Amino acid sequence: MLKAVLIDSSAVSRGLLNTVLTDGGYDVCGQTHTSALGLAMLVKFHPHFVCIARELVEDGSKVVEAIRAQWPKTLIFMVSSDIDAAALQAAHASGVSGFIVKPFNADTVLKTIRNTVIAMVRKQQAVSSAASGQAG
Repeated sequence: MLKAVLIDSSAVSRGLLNTVLTDGGYDVCGQTHTSALGLAMLVKFHPHFVCIARELVEDGSKVVEAIRAQWPKTLIFMVSSDIDAAALQAAHASGVSGFIVKPFNADTVLKTIRNTVIAMVRKQQAVSSAASGQAG
């Protein structure tokens, strides 16, 4: 079972996303309202992915960069009610893996996470097989 940490200043958003993920078979091992507490939860739980609100991604705390540096394989999903092209590009450039749009549609959220996880696994398998091909 994949583990997740939710970081969002809105308790309502965290609660709704927690329900969607738990019902979808994920283990939400931690939830918090600040980037700093979120990073502490990553140290404690080592989740496979993090869902973090856009305002916390863009608050100047460089939380995405910190997650990328310390947990490079952890997937990061930015959660927002409005995602424009500029925000998409900036988030991808900083290391965000995918996007979850509010209001939450359970099927869409679960499909987004599943597709991103599958793409990441395939990418890692391709790198592994390329590396083992070079070794031989």
